[in-house]
Amino acid sequence: MDPLSSPFPGMDPFLEVPYRWKSVHTRLIVGMSDALSAQLPPEYAVEIEERVYITQPGDPDRRSIEPDVYIVQEIATPYLVLPVTSAVTPPSILQTLDSDPRVEDRYLEIRDSASREVVTTLELLSPFNKRPGAQGFDAFQNKRSAVMASKSHWIEIDLLRAGARPAEVAFNGDYYALLKRGDRPRAFAVWFFNLQNRMPTMAVPLRPPHADVPLDLQAVWDEMYRRARYAQSIDYNQPPPPPPLRPDDEGWAQVRIQTWQTARQPSIEIEATSG
Repeated sequence: MDPLSSPFPGMDPFLEVPYRWKSVHTRLIVGMSDALSAQLPPEYAVEIEERVYITQPGDPDRRSIEPDVYIVQEIATPYLVLPVTSAVTPPSILQTLDSDPRVEDRYLEIRDSASREVVTTLELLSPFNKRPGAQGFDAFQNKRSAVMASKSHWIEIDLLRAGARPAEVAFNGDYYALLKRGDRPRAFAVWFFNLQNRMPTMAVPLRPPHADVPLDLQAVWDEMYRRARYAQSIDYNQPPPPPPLRPDDEGWAQVRIQTWQTARQPSIEIEATSG
């Protein structure tokens, strides 16, 4: 087996934790952009766009960012040179600094290469898009309503079990991908999938006469997971982060992880021997 592959056939619940999601989100946005760019006719271009929120103390958005811990050392004599044999002076303070108040939210736009008009918007949801009362939630809902009322196509992909969902996709599946075509005011296409499923290949619409472009979410995910080497950095001996898995998923996940760890062991031993 590929030692860098995931123990799960589709989404990995260990990557839903907010402090990891920022990196996962960025990597997936780039991966989806590359996958679409390789298939688009020359009349279109994919752009990675960004929203920036300035959060305030107490804003729910800030709780999804892990604070950084720094060591602050007081130096009495700045130019003092200690002998090599001297003991290192211990740090004076272990201080926690506030998180950066900025929250960066990236998304994709497919544009007409000539006119620069937005043809399709693709949003990959983050924790701060799904937390009512947060700036990110309000900004996302406003953007969603505006694009859905326009002639542009709208795609939203939710790979997070936690958080609020729009009414039309609530209580269906662990994850989903939604498509609202600009020329169909009241119609939605939704791909629901659960933890035990592979991710779907969804349609990404363009303008006539061009056909939809397929976006293989599983292929993008698998490539992202390998490149980030999450198989080596995630401790799968720990329980998955919240929200808790359903009882049937919990037992299934334990078996998947145990089987994966057993299959990986020969590859790890070979790497250690060759190293």
